[in-house]
Amino acid sequence: MLNQTLIKLFTRDLNKLKIEIQTYNDESTIWMTTENISNSAGNLALHLVGNLNHFIGATIGKTGYIRERDLEFSLKNIPRDTILEQIDDTIHVITKALKSLSSEDLQKEYKRRSFEDYMTTEYFLVHLTTHLSYHLGQINYHRRLLDV
Repeated sequence: MLNQTLIKLFTRDLNKLKIEIQTYNDESTIWMTTENISNSAGNLALHLVGNLNHFIGATIGKTGYIRERDLEFSLKNIPRDTILEQIDDTIHVITKALKSLSSEDLQKEYKRRSFEDYMTTEYFLVHLTTHLSYHLGQINYHRRLLDV
């Protein structure tokens, strides 16, 4: 079933996110930006945690999570261990929420915004995996460029 595949993909990539954050030699570099790099790895990690906890945790899993998207990009210098804990918690939330979905649930409409075209829950969940992967690549690039 697709939800088992999605659990594997989200878990794989969130564990890769943890490795990226752990690999920084200097923890302060996680929060570094430059003229050409406007988002720090720390803020991208917070963004991914917020995004997934909102769209999967709160919307599908009914966790009650309240997203504060602006803080995902404005908070700074959150300890590395706190980010790693948040990622672990997100893996748990995603696993629980996706295990609860039936094949019929995956085919239901996922309405994110009233003006968007029709999409199924399945489609949106696949979209979220690519969103995670996109930002994971940015974080990897950030680390290799700035953590010297």
